[in-house]
Amino acid sequence: MTHRCLLYLRFAFALILLTLSHFGSAQSKQELVYQAISGTKPRNIIFILSDDHRYDFMGFTGKVPGLKTPNLDRIANEGAHFQNAFVSTALCSPSRASILTGQYAHTHTVVDNQAAAPKSLIFFPQYLQKAGYQTSFFGKWHMGGGNSDPRPGFNRWVSFNGQGEYYNPKINIDGKMVAYTDSAYITDILTDMTIDWLKQRDKKKPFFVYLSHKAVHAEFRPAKRDNGIYKDIQIQYPVSMFSTARADSKKFTRGKQADSSAYKINYKDIPRWVRAQRDSWHGVDFMYHGQTDFDSFYVDYLETLMGVDNSVGRVLEYLKENDLDKETLIIYMGDNGFSFGEHGLIDKRHAYEESMRVPLIARSPALIKAGTKVKEMVLNIDIAPSILEMAGVKKPAQMEGNSFLNLMKGIPEAHWRKEIFYEYYWENPFPQTPTQYAVRTNQYKFIRSHGVWDIDQLYDLKKDPYEMNNLIRDPELQDLAKNLNKKLWDWLDQTKGLYIPLKPITDKKGDHLFRNTW
Repeated sequence: MTHRCLLYLRFAFALILLTLSHFGSAQSKQELVYQAISGTKPRNIIFILSDDHRYDFMGFTGKVPGLKTPNLDRIANEGAHFQNAFVSTALCSPSRASILTGQYAHTHTVVDNQAAAPKSLIFFPQYLQKAGYQTSFFGKWHMGGGNSDPRPGFNRWVSFNGQGEYYNPKINIDGKMVAYTDSAYITDILTDMTIDWLKQRDKKKPFFVYLSHKAVHAEFRPAKRDNGIYKDIQIQYPVSMFSTARADSKKFTRGKQADSSAYKINYKDIPRWVRAQRDSWHGVDFMYHGQTDFDSFYVDYLETLMGVDNSVGRVLEYLKENDLDKETLIIYMGDNGFSFGEHGLIDKRHAYEESMRVPLIARSPALIKAGTKVKEMVLNIDIAPSILEMAGVKKPAQMEGNSFLNLMKGIPEAHWRKEIFYEYYWENPFPQTPTQYAVRTNQYKFIRSHGVWDIDQLYDLKKDPYEMNNLIRDPELQDLAKNLNKKLWDWLDQTKGLYIPLKPITDKKGDHLFRNTW
């Protein structure tokens, strides 16, 4: 090949690279497009997200005798209660990414609390902006590295780094860090700023508010006005709390032990990783490495929750005072569930009911009939397409969830999902819980634990709502287990989830057994 030919080839190659570069740049700058739903009047929407709030820790459920949440109760009583709401991953960052994108964790790849969000992700408020909404974000982002920098999709931005602080926080307000003092309480600050923004908004445009509370994330710290209000409450120990206990396990005497006589416990087939976790950061015998005890933890949680209920009440009051309470849709949800002693565990991550299930309630008298009960299984990936439909925007192709608007309005959906799928990926900072995959129907749940030498799990949720009788060996249920296993792998295959999205591990181990080792 001649020298001249080589020069021509190099020139042609450079030209191709330049063309591709310009094409990629043009694509990246290409404006977001959406399809409008004709005839839809954009609705004002407020989405309130709490952190680690259990699905049944609200006054109206009766789960915790003496617990009072009048404002959450009001939303449920005057609107809709989604009785079977779940997250597809019970962990802060993956769940929040699923809410914002309408995608499963293996699709958006924010699989843990350290994973950065790909810049290619599109958050549903970006579509709202394009549709003419004024949008605002207040609170915990904690997804995509954990910093507080403004993210796309919001005209107003108020956030903080990582988990933030309950008292005297540092808050990023539209890109500028502001330090609070004088015992300023984070839940109150976020509520104040939300209401201030609503007062100053352009009243000619529809609005969307995303109020994302730090509460009730550990370590719990209630507002000073709520300190001690539940100090004498009767603590409830769940049915399965002592199913993993040994002779030398901690004794718990202050609370009331639930009656387990009506339920069969299959002690033999409790997974070993569950038993071992009892003595870990997320276990009742060594919780947070001994920094607190279960009874104090229980009371602190309830008192911290009061700040969230107060916040909801203040938002409802503002809407009523400004003649917005009938038309505005207010949705309240938890980012994941939380264990309070079930199986000897606290926290979330695992695929048991108290981890997967979340509170989800909604109110808009113009849209929802008071006292509506939605029994169908809905997921966090359904939030984005639901809000977009109410804003007059068709579900974008990349979203994997479905709008529950009809269900909320009391209109049956004949083809609504009959099962839900769950995934959780093992984390280096909290190695006690293995990778979990699960499929849940209205009656059964099948759980696979990936990467550990241990038994998997099958439960009949109608007969065994507390998941204590593992039926995985039952000869009469082998065909059922086979079918559920197939459904699980088919789902992963069809949604391109067969490749675990690994993320780099850059820190040493932090657990008490292997601390400071690589």
